[in-house]
Amino acid sequence: MFTGRKQVGDLNLNDVSTVQFDVLKELGNIGAGNATTALSSMINAKVDMKVPKVDLLTFEQLHEIIGGAETPVAGILVTLEGDVDGMMMFIMKINSAWEIVDTLLGREPGSTDPSTPFDEMSTSALKEIGNIICGAYISSLSQLTRLTIVQSIPYLSVDMAGAILSVPAIEFGKVGDKALLIESQFFGDDEDVTGYFILTPTPDSYSRILSSLGL
Repeated sequence: MFTGRKQVGDLNLNDVSTVQFDVLKELGNIGAGNATTALSSMINAKVDMKVPKVDLLTFEQLHEIIGGAETPVAGILVTLEGDVDGMMMFIMKINSAWEIVDTLLGREPGSTDPSTPFDEMSTSALKEIGNIICGAYISSLSQLTRLTIVQSIPYLSVDMAGAILSVPAIEFGKVGDKALLIESQFFGDDEDVTGYFILTPTPDSYSRILSSLGL
């Protein structure tokens, strides 16, 4: 596991400059905005988004932001290849996941009991939601940086947050202990639909992203 400061290129995730972090925040805002537009088109409904909260956090801190390691969540993961290697996850608490699935399937949002297991139709809907949202985010990142980024098919898991977040933690814990979190509230306070983008490029990919923007 990463325990010290591992320098890759000009970027150290434990010592990101204010300018570098501001750029990462702006990329997070633009990516989340494009994902919101894609979601709105997908469910054929107006979707508002509050200004996302963007931060670089350790994997342990991510658990707490989402509600604790034992919070049940739906997580969609895509791997990234090309000029940027790594993973992106889109995580929602179960009630938020059902809100969007109900809307997509033409049901009244909130009409499904959150304790209801996801059946084949709702699982398929969740995968497609994750694919569209992550794809829109990655597409905007690719356009802004002019880097080639290819995403895999989406992988869906419904489990406790700790178990789902262990995947990127194990994969990237060897080269860094932080991930970029973009917390986005999509519909508003009444419906409480919040999604968490977690971007974990390799450290050299972070350097490539920032270099492409002149940093």
